Amino acid sequence: MTVLINGTVNFKPEDAVKVLPETAQLMADTRLQKGCRHYVWSLDPAVPGRIYVHENWESVEHLRAHLASHFYTDMLAILYNYEIIDTDILKYSVDHCEPVYDETGTPRADFFTK
Repeated sequence: MTVLINGTVNFKPEDAVKVLPETAQLMADTRLQKGCRHYVWSLDPAVPGRIYVHENWESVEHLRAHLASHFYTDMLAILYNYEIIDTDILKYSVDHCEPVYDETGTPRADFFTK
């Protein structure tokens, strides 16, 4: 089962632009962890101070290992150097995934491979 983490962390705008460069190496290193498919934090170009969080893990076990790792605690140590205004981060379990585009190149909202 795939686990997705998506959400936002809001900082003062002047802090958000500092956080990402400071955490860039940790993001790159985290992507090398077993079971990590995607791990990125990015600025919202329309909402100053908002950072989007996107993670994709192969399993709960892989996410559990990440949360117990120094990558996670090192990230928190950097983030806590700044005032976090609020967060809205959720995790999702995914039991089926497939391409958006079918074999003809047509984008599909329905799940067509099941």
